Amino acid sequence: MNLMSPLSAAEPASALSNVSRRGLLGGAGALVLALSLRTPPARAAETQFGADAMPNGWRDDPTLFVAIAPDGTVTVTCHRSEMGQGVRTSIALVVADELEADWAKVKVAQAEGDEARFGNQDTDGSRSLRHFFMPMRRAGAAARAMLIAAAAKEWGVPAAEVTAENHVLRHAKSGRQTGYGEMAKAASGLPVPQGDAVRLKDASAFRYIGKGQIGLIDNRDITTGRATYGLDTRLDGMLYAVVAHPPVFGGTVKSFDAAETLKVPGVVKVVPIDPPAPPVEFQPLGGVAVIAKNTWAAIKGREALKITWDDGPNASYDSDAYRAQLEEAARKPGKVVRQEGDVDAAMKGAAKRVEAEYYIPHLVQAPMEPPAATVRIRDGQVEVWAATQAPQATRDRVAKRLGIGADKVTVHVTLLGGGFGRKSKPDYVVEAALCSQAMGGTPVKLTWTREDDLHHGYYHTVSVERLEAGLDAKGMPVAWLHRSVAPTIGSIFAAGADHEIPIELGMGLVNTPFAIPNLRMENPSAPAHVRIGWFRSVSNIPHAFAIQSFVAELAHAAGRDPKDYLLDLIGPARIIDPVKIGDAWNYGEDPARYPIDTGRLRRVIEAAATGIGWGRKVEKGRGLGIAGHYSFVTYTAAAAEVEVGPKGEITVHQVDIAVDCGPQVNPERVRSQLEGAVVMGMGLALTAEISFKNGRTVQDNLDTYELTRIDAAPKTINVHLLPGQDYGKPLGGVGEPGVPPVAPAIVNAVFAATGRRIRQLPLRDKLSA
Repeated sequence: MNLMSPLSAAEPASALSNVSRRGLLGGAGALVLALSLRTPPARAAETQFGADAMPNGWRDDPTLFVAIAPDGTVTVTCHRSEMGQGVRTSIALVVADELEADWAKVKVAQAEGDEARFGNQDTDGSRSLRHFFMPMRRAGAAARAMLIAAAAKEWGVPAAEVTAENHVLRHAKSGRQTGYGEMAKAASGLPVPQGDAVRLKDASAFRYIGKGQIGLIDNRDITTGRATYGLDTRLDGMLYAVVAHPPVFGGTVKSFDAAETLKVPGVVKVVPIDPPAPPVEFQPLGGVAVIAKNTWAAIKGREALKITWDDGPNASYDSDAYRAQLEEAARKPGKVVRQEGDVDAAMKGAAKRVEAEYYIPHLVQAPMEPPAATVRIRDGQVEVWAATQAPQATRDRVAKRLGIGADKVTVHVTLLGGGFGRKSKPDYVVEAALCSQAMGGTPVKLTWTREDDLHHGYYHTVSVERLEAGLDAKGMPVAWLHRSVAPTIGSIFAAGADHEIPIELGMGLVNTPFAIPNLRMENPSAPAHVRIGWFRSVSNIPHAFAIQSFVAELAHAAGRDPKDYLLDLIGPARIIDPVKIGDAWNYGEDPARYPIDTGRLRRVIEAAATGIGWGRKVEKGRGLGIAGHYSFVTYTAAAAEVEVGPKGEITVHQVDIAVDCGPQVNPERVRSQLEGAVVMGMGLALTAEISFKNGRTVQDNLDTYELTRIDAAPKTINVHLLPGQDYGKPLGGVGEPGVPPVAPAIVNAVFAATGRRIRQLPLRDKLSA
């Protein structure tokens, strides 16, 4: 039994307290439960580059802590990062429900980066609740059992006669009762129940799980400005830094003159940062750091730097020319990644052939809070405060770059002002560590400006998707060919990697669940010229956009209703083993536990169609579009009503999005995530694009990299949660799956409104021509 010192009762419920190693030595009178409950290993994602190369390695997930202080305060330690998805709240409410805790007495402490102790800490892949719902239930139930056992022992009655409800222990026969805090010390000396001795509540007795009545535990602090994000860190004697990065990926500093920079009031020091040797992984890009007494002085000092750059091998990168290169590759055979039947023969015998190419540009995550981190080095110990999705990866990369052991590095995780995959790459944290080291350990907060974020980030891959279909006399496909051409995330881990890796192939390409007798998916090579990184829903975005747009085109060619045609393509409800159709990854999950269920995909499509009023007559200039997709072991569909004005202006009036994510732990957050996905997906469809000229990013800020503005957001977003309250069934994911079907639903609605098929995102002013 470990002991952890309880948090002070004076701290706000959402205080970002971090659990320290020293804290384990104190805490008399607190019940602390540490369970190691592992999910089945799923390492397919690591096979190509190794576990150490993939911070999102999808490893086993053990160990979280639950503490009850003498005053009755329950503290749940959350080892995943909070970036608006509500994980701190959702994990805590699961524990609180099984514990029979009073929610008003529940707090959350944020774990430090320590994978050996807390298990996998990467917040990605929509898997935090998927992997930790049952472990957290068992943790709460075990703590409840220990409190009951302690009370029974003190009262000299059978444990079966003691009940726990809403933070109170009762013995009905004698009328005795006591609070959790009064029994915490006695319970801490009892053995932790294991296995079948942990009795879970029946779902009918849930008070919080699935009820949708719990708001964000951090909400008051967030809305009143008390919450601590990465940019909010303040330490005594702290300095501030920004970095002048190479304007072209792979570029280096030939020479620099800092004389004028050092004249800027407040500038303290100028520090060169060496670039990494390929592959770049999560290391800094290199460049020159300016350290000052405030961020403004650092920025002005950076502007005064005179730097001569060697732009390196990507100096001529031009996204328009690269698109032509991808299109050329898409028109030739590529590496076969899935094959069933004889596509070529079926194509030759088809009554009609349809082909189309779709293009999606580079995108960037652009979280509201750009990357920021603070590092202090003192007495051989390194302390980090960072908005990071990957605390352990952060710890490891800082230690490696500073040449010290990881045990010398402590990572304090703050709230994240958005992440979307950008903050799983801790290059900016390593930069802060190098600046602190250069200042003799003085704490340094390093900040990326919005321009830094857009110019020097990890970009979502650019993609050309070519689809060909051979149709029979009834207009249904007898042959299907899909070539996906895109630079791979694998390129940051292995120099020269130019094919999509299994993770990317398994995101809506090889696992396309259509009932077509002859299919072939190919993946031609595509070299990377920028850093490719995770972006919310990753390769599901281009694959879903192309496939769901193409389905609508086939429906039009066949003279069929798009929704009915899509359902016919999916075919009857059936269970598909993803491994048997070429997807050995399956989102890191056991395919026996998480097969593809086409019945669930059909149901979300039907739910979205019903919500939008599919088939109804709409005003002239308006149209309805629909799309469905399977990702992160969850099924989603979106239906959109779009109006196209006389000058080609696009208004999205309504979006209905349906989701089947299995049992819903926190419906309020499910709805919020799906609403956010609609707005984000709408931005991808209409406005968002990163382009390159002479190796340099063209877009500078949010005036040119346009996200969906509030006045452009749909007036109505309806979220349809399909019934899934059998808590004995596996959970899906929520954070990422809502994005992929939104853009194709909008584009399909534009076609319905205008008869014009747009195959290139974003739409922008393409309809005004």
